[in-house]
Amino acid sequence: MARGQWAEQHVARWYQQHGYLIIACNWRSKRGELDVVATLCGVLVVCEVKARATNAMGTPAEAVTVAKQLKIRRATADYRQALREANDPLVHQVQCVRFDVACVLGTQLDMLLDAF
Repeated sequence: MARGQWAEQHVARWYQQHGYLIIACNWRSKRGELDVVATLCGVLVVCEVKARATNAMGTPAEAVTVAKQLKIRRATADYRQALREANDPLVHQVQCVRFDVACVLGTQLDMLLDAF
């Protein structure tokens, strides 16, 4: 299994262990991909997962540039529009959106909640 796929599964388990409901993984639109989408108490959480074996090429968090953040925000807008078009009841439960970054270095997970 590839490092990125393993990291995304690890992050999804972390959210589940903390009471979140996973509602999508690797959701794609023309404007981007959402790695993990979860919800808890009216909060829609979109998590970007960055995995590295070492810090040799920079930390995982450094890979989430302003341009990447914009791409994630646009994909999130597409996701919410898809929910509305599908008349998904989740649309009415979401009170706000939070963007997290999950940094996986080796096997160590560091969650940056409300990162941007």
